[in-house]
Amino acid sequence: MYRTVKKAETGGRLVFLEDYDMNLARYLVQGVDVWMNTPRRPMEASGTSGMKAAINGALNFSVLDGWWREAYNGSNGWSIGEDKEYESNEIQDSADAEDMYHTLEHKIIPMYYNRDPKEISHEWIDMMKDTMKTVIPQFSTRRMVKEYVEKFYAPALKNK
Repeated sequence: MYRTVKKAETGGRLVFLEDYDMNLARYLVQGVDVWMNTPRRPMEASGTSGMKAAINGALNFSVLDGWWREAYNGSNGWSIGEDKEYESNEIQDSADAEDMYHTLEHKIIPMYYNRDPKEISHEWIDMMKDTMKTVIPQFSTRRMVKEYVEKFYAPALKNK
């Protein structure tokens, strides 16, 4: 990855974050408007950085895979591409890229800059509120531990 970042043809469009950890993530997720995540389906990992970004009010713009496939509701962020399998990675990449640029140009950027005289984008704020309402309760450690206790630990104790 580091060599790819240094290539002239990438023209400074890529950033390699060496030693990415929770401390660095903390600074990234609290200062971003849109958290864009572009893994190739079905290669998404856990997606915890997107969850943390949403808790901070950032809007997710990601492929429908992993946690975003579960969380996305159409009004709490944007999807990249369709939730379907393609004949090849090349066809999937092309379709996803076309959809990504279309969504940026026709949805995300206009919404962000559609502001009232006080420079407030009410549509953007509504979407931020929706993402926080839907992501925080569903993707939290509290919910996860409660679910594990109810579905796994408590039944295991009954079967002893």
